[in-house]
Amino acid sequence: MLLRTSAILCSARPHGEIGVIARLMTPGHGLTTAYVSGGRGRALRPVLIPGNGLDCELRARIEGQMPGARIELTHSRAPFLAEPLPAAAIGWVCVLTASALPERQPYPALYDALEALLDAICSAPSARGWAPGLIAYEALMLREMGYGARFGAGMDGQRLLLGGAEWSAVMQGFDRIGEALARYVLADQRHDVMGARERLRERLGKIDS
Repeated sequence: MLLRTSAILCSARPHGEIGVIARLMTPGHGLTTAYVSGGRGRALRPVLIPGNGLDCELRARIEGQMPGARIELTHSRAPFLAEPLPAAAIGWVCVLTASALPERQPYPALYDALEALLDAICSAPSARGWAPGLIAYEALMLREMGYGARFGAGMDGQRLLLGGAEWSAVMQGFDRIGEALARYVLADQRHDVMGARERLRERLGKIDS
């Protein structure tokens, strides 16, 4: 296996003394797990931050083996992690993506939507500018994984995006889709993963309606 691709880092877990197991969202191969040698070193530590955009070269000797990854930073979102609300949003969408998607199944629409959402979180003047997009991303994930038909248009964040909804309606949509994610997509691990969403919900709830 030899693959050169752009990617969004969704999680980075220490492995051994210096390595990192990275989960990378790629446009053509979906969520891919790779080993980054030296990932805990001084040079790569600021690169391997969830939400960052990367250029990756993935190599494996045999099919099914975890590839090794050589990475270069293309888009740093680390500065926005100093702000509590953007940090919570970036953390949530990255852990959701890393936890919910199956390995090496392409979801190009989700990759594009995640890239656009992360850009919106980092550029919008307030959460009012990106919260509907976050809901739309969650709704898209439900549809891409085969659950969208259960919920109908009421779960679709596009309605909030296009309708200029009041903040109370945005939060109601956020709560409804959270229940669906916990019940279906994250049913086996919701206590661990949904904690990130609960922290985001707490911070969003402090915004005046």
